[in-house]
Amino acid sequence: MTTLTPENSLSARRSASFILAKKNPPIDKTEWNSFFDENGQLVRTRDYICINILERGLHPSIRTEAWKFLTGYYSWQSSWEERLTVDSTRRRNYEALCQVYEKIQPLLENLHQNFIETRNNIACDIQKLYDKDVLGNVLVDKKKLEKILLLSYVCNTQAEYQKGFHDMVMIFQLMVEHEHETFWLFQFFLQKTEHSCVLNIGVSKNLDVLSDLVSFLDPSFAEHLKGKGAGAVQSLFPWFCLCFQRVFKSFDDVWRLWEVLLTGKPCRNFQVLVAYSMLQMVREQALLESMSGDAILLVPQPLKDFFL
Repeated sequence: MTTLTPENSLSARRSASFILAKKNPPIDKTEWNSFFDENGQLVRTRDYICINILERGLHPSIRTEAWKFLTGYYSWQSSWEERLTVDSTRRRNYEALCQVYEKIQPLLENLHQNFIETRNNIACDIQKLYDKDVLGNVLVDKKKLEKILLLSYVCNTQAEYQKGFHDMVMIFQLMVEHEHETFWLFQFFLQKTEHSCVLNIGVSKNLDVLSDLVSFLDPSFAEHLKGKGAGAVQSLFPWFCLCFQRVFKSFDDVWRLWEVLLTGKPCRNFQVLVAYSMLQMVREQALLESMSGDAILLVPQPLKDFFL
């Protein structure tokens, strides 16, 4: 992570507060297609595209395709033909993983208590998931979602499973059409964001950096938080666990933030700057009411400051 200095501290504060406010229309399908030649090869640089995504966002019509580049599902250097081959390979690999899982499932049930506990947790989380829109139309397939989560748990020894992952995977299931796409996009998202939302990997690191950032940029507020106990900042972990998914009310807002995280711009660990800005939004109220970290979590966030 880039070290903060007095010279770039103002830039850091501005980045998290304003970078998600779109000043120009998002990249639409026509413009996205103009980034590629007749063979599907890029005619613009990856950096140029990522900067535009950062500043303007993506139109929903091309988000699915663009995210496959941002996550690494597709290589930025690939052609149309190569991407067809990659997609076919990813489908076959996913099907192979499913077959292996079916074979070893009895062994997991007999020898690994954690597997049974995790499977029950996943089933419980999905059962509580609201899967229909206001008109009663089914939004997600709960059986497929459970299958993907179980397979992800078995295959991903780093991330394992934590409560709320069902919400994250649902976001990808709403975006793409096929099971294998949902599975791989979620895996690549975790890797691309350096597992920053995983409790035993990235969340604690984010909280430590956030604590240092508050101490550096806002010493008086840092003293207030310290006065609420050593865990005041640590209690803000729900923000990071699901990449702020439950902070924002709209899927479009979540997708907007996540696609910025995937660009790697304006800096590494941008999620910490977002959390810092959220703290600044409630700073005066927190000081006035002598709020703890747990109380800060309950304060509604003014989304307009992030998404305009």
